[in-house]
Amino acid sequence: MALQLKDIQAPIASEMQEFEKKFRSFMKSNVLLLDQIMGYIVKRKGKQMRPMFVFLTAGVNGGIKEETFRGAALIELLHTATLVHDDVVDDADYRRGFFSINALWKNKIAVLVGDYLLSRGLLLSVDNGDFDLLKIVSNAVREMSEGELLQMAKARNLDITEEVYYQIIKQKTASLIASCCAVGAATAGQDKETIEKMRSFGEKIGMAFQIKDDLFDYGTSEIGKPLGIDIKEKKMTLPLIYALQKASWLDKKRIIYIVKNQGNKRSKVDEVISFVKNSGGLEYATEKMNAYHQEALAILADFPDSVYKQALTDLVEFTISRKK
Repeated sequence: MALQLKDIQAPIASEMQEFEKKFRSFMKSNVLLLDQIMGYIVKRKGKQMRPMFVFLTAGVNGGIKEETFRGAALIELLHTATLVHDDVVDDADYRRGFFSINALWKNKIAVLVGDYLLSRGLLLSVDNGDFDLLKIVSNAVREMSEGELLQMAKARNLDITEEVYYQIIKQKTASLIASCCAVGAATAGQDKETIEKMRSFGEKIGMAFQIKDDLFDYGTSEIGKPLGIDIKEKKMTLPLIYALQKASWLDKKRIIYIVKNQGNKRSKVDEVISFVKNSGGLEYATEKMNAYHQEALAILADFPDSVYKQALTDLVEFTISRKK
């Protein structure tokens, strides 16, 4: 039977409920408009996987404390700020099936809301003296920005090598999950070596998570995002990079031309999807995803058995077996 998030969450169910209340209080504002928008953000939250990683890694490393709640909230506040700003940059009207902040309240308000969330996160840490957590999470936000900019710079020429691709996803996606796991270990009072070990564990999961996301682009229509959306957006993902590496000069030129100029034509996107599938790109990407998955589990194996460790193992499994 497929793993369900609510079952994985069982050992930290009460903490997750408490976290929701605390998180709402951390976002409170005396400005009515801002408070309405904060309420809307809380309502449209996703799977809550980031707080789960924080609480479960804290559990594995000695226990969940008050500081753990603040660490999870800091990550959510800073991450939500980056998402609100991303939607403005991308001119996106939707996020996870809900209207984006900029779609409902326009860009100027959305940018200010992002700034407000960022300042709330910073103050939450500064007011409580959680400078170690602030350093971990601020580093992740810096890396996410750098990764996004590196991807944009490379997208112009579509000249992303496999090495550059790993660099981009390490910064863009894996750094955030890595910071969740580092924060969990730090709030449980672990030493620098253990915190780094958990950070590395989270990074491996993040890499596997993003490759899984890449594979969705070539899947069926039941998945969470539209088929071929990465191709339309000129994103160089691992299956496509591998297929181009193996292709003849002529095929490579033809596919790059399609991605650059004809991504809005369904038949042309299907042509790229077929090319990648026939080149073994999906098998190669799956192999790489599984390798990161195994590396993450190998790190976790060093920690003592507990309900938290089992749940964390299940959460890792969920990230690579999820359907959307």
